[in-house]
Amino acid sequence: MPTSLSPEAAADIRKLVDDACCKNERQACLLPCATAVVIGKDKIGSPNVVFTHSAQMNSQRATAGSVKNNKSGATQSTSQSDGIHWLASCTKLVTAIACMQLIEQGKLSLDDSEIVEKICPELAAVQVLQDDGSLVDKKRPITLRMLLTHTAGFGYSFLNPKLQRYARQNTPGQTEYDEFSGKIFDLHQPLVNQPGDQFEYGISIDWAGIIIERIAGLKLNDYMQQRIFAPLNIKDVSMFPSPDMKERLIGIWQRGEDGHLAEREYPMQRSLDDELNTLHSGGAGLFGSIREFSKILATLLNDGISPDTGVAILSPATIREMFTNQLPTQPNFARRALPAVKPDLVHPAEELYPLCPSYTPQGWGLSFMISPGITGRCETTAQWSGLSNVFWWCDREKGVAGIVASQVLPFVDPQAAKLWVDVEAKTYEGLLYSSH
Repeated sequence: MPTSLSPEAAADIRKLVDDACCKNERQACLLPCATAVVIGKDKIGSPNVVFTHSAQMNSQRATAGSVKNNKSGATQSTSQSDGIHWLASCTKLVTAIACMQLIEQGKLSLDDSEIVEKICPELAAVQVLQDDGSLVDKKRPITLRMLLTHTAGFGYSFLNPKLQRYARQNTPGQTEYDEFSGKIFDLHQPLVNQPGDQFEYGISIDWAGIIIERIAGLKLNDYMQQRIFAPLNIKDVSMFPSPDMKERLIGIWQRGEDGHLAEREYPMQRSLDDELNTLHSGGAGLFGSIREFSKILATLLNDGISPDTGVAILSPATIREMFTNQLPTQPNFARRALPAVKPDLVHPAEELYPLCPSYTPQGWGLSFMISPGITGRCETTAQWSGLSNVFWWCDREKGVAGIVASQVLPFVDPQAAKLWVDVEAKTYEGLLYSSH
């Protein structure tokens, strides 16, 4: 059923984006920048961009298409969305697509642990960290399905205090793990759970990226460019921004305890300075245009076929598998508190997605959450986000997807999350359906 957005809803979303970056004498800047892109279906049922808009504070670096050197104090806005963002964990979706391509080619399997551990003997040897700091052998081998569903046992050091304690005690000269360093050392972490026991968000998909490299004989970014981005006509998305992309980097800001913003370096700054010696991060490495990245969501809405080029990057059956709940026996897997081990990166959170109604089971597909919400989305809607406060959703039942992005730390920034929810809700309120 073709989908478009009403003019009223488009105007309301544009105002939400502009107001999110508003600043006047009585209030601090809410967000340093904001972008919203909505994908719907045109009259022949092919997904395309039905809305795109960006805004940025005039006192900050101007985005592409905005008015520079404005001294009035007003928000600068633009209909263009080609400022370059750090996409952070939105990268995980692309890495999962690459894994599924190799599965379709018979080079990988979701459940064959022998393939995984032959390709990555590091995953055969890894041990499990106990609460007392000791290490024990794992009880079962690691599979690709475990890596894509975050049940392999890996964690993130900014969310799990056990890893920080272990790093301080066992890594001479380094007091912590830094998953964004661009160094392989920081992925050589112990597991924090036995493989297959429970969901734990972490570096699993970085290891999936290493598997892709070793099977394909290509660096991960090169694989993505050749096998995913080029077939989808995606430009300006890369782990290593070109000089032109660097000119359009929006920047990233740190929100202090007083709510005010200060520019800071990217956590993955090494990717901008030293490409030759930087790990290709399948978990968080991509920088790019939000509008260009949205072509991936349009392809997911279109059963794996690019509506732009007509090229299929995955089969419809594979897309359905990716959108199938892989954790049916863990309906509350995401309903547990997440500490802020590194408060400059993350806020403490009561659960991963508090907007899911408490009586509704949560699901996890192959690299993303599956969850209803309060906005009008279907229960089978996929979603995930990036540390830099970039949020995407993809509702295949209603034929709509979107991305709401800022560039601010820590995650989840309350203002960025509110904008995401408001934009998504306004999108569903303004959907127009036609049977013609």
